[in-house]
Amino acid sequence: MDTKEIKTMIENGMPNLVVNVDGDGTHFEVLIVSTEFEGKSLIERHKLVYSVLGDAMKEKIHALSLKTFTPQQWESQK
Repeated sequence: MDTKEIKTMIENGMPNLVVNVDGDGTHFEVLIVSTEFEGKSLIERHKLVYSVLGDAMKEKIHALSLKTFTPQQWESQK
């Protein structure tokens, strides 16, 4: 699995403003900024991303590091 494939899956599966994916084919780091995260806990955010990635989480992705932000949180990071 490559970074472009993961990026496309996330972009197609949820509304977002920013998706950046880095990785080596099995270990990935993902940054997502989405309105979908508003009012959700960190665990709820991660579950949402896992559901979008579906079976890839079981079969193709060995490790996934997520950084999830609402648009407001992202703006305050800058």
